[in-house]
Amino acid sequence: MDTEKTVALGQVVLSAGELGLAVRDTLPILVGIIPFGITCGIMGPTAGLSPMETVMMSALVFAGASQFVAMSMIGAGITGWGVIVLTTLLVNLRHLLMGASLAPHMSRLPLPMQALLSFGLVDESYAVTVGRMLHKGYSATYQLGASATMYLTWLGSTAAGVMLGSRFPDPLAWGLDFAMAATFLVLLIPRLTDPIQRKVCATAAVMALLGASLLPGKWYIIVACLTASAAGAYLEGRKTSAQ
Repeated sequence: MDTEKTVALGQVVLSAGELGLAVRDTLPILVGIIPFGITCGIMGPTAGLSPMETVMMSALVFAGASQFVAMSMIGAGITGWGVIVLTTLLVNLRHLLMGASLAPHMSRLPLPMQALLSFGLVDESYAVTVGRMLHKGYSATYQLGASATMYLTWLGSTAAGVMLGSRFPDPLAWGLDFAMAATFLVLLIPRLTDPIQRKVCATAAVMALLGASLLPGKWYIIVACLTASAAGAYLEGRKTSAQ
């Protein structure tokens, strides 16, 4: 019998080993997350939010890009919450694609666990979850561990930014914002193991660059994802037909 410690959360059995592995795999990514969280904490009061409101936004929203956009709009005097909500929704449309790719696995889980994992689904937790899934299969425990690590780090770094306030220089001025992009490249490149994957990646990169220069806002992310998905389906279909 496996002696690894487990705990039941509803109908889901959580493995201590999987949780620990998720935390370990997520730690390197935090180098790129902490400066953003600190900057978010500094930016909130500057935009007119109270320290408590700034921290609560990170606790309840947990979406860096959306929070920065919302704070910028509030700071610019936009008070219509409908406009703010719609704008931040458009910024995070990519979450629909991430959720769709995990839906075949998450749909088998109890509804409360689905809701919890959906709330914690951000770019970084998605990346490490998919990386684990490609090698060992999907694990709800692993995804929960990755999401919890990201959430607690984001919340803590936001609180640190609030406390440091204007006494702390802008962390992004150090160039640490590139650490996040570099981390994703490190996660991605080793997984491009066949020609189709490399062609799909190249298609996404080209479409993202073209879209960023031609389209408003963050629509280039959705266009690049959909184009790359279509290219992957086409190439896989041709490969299957040839076999």
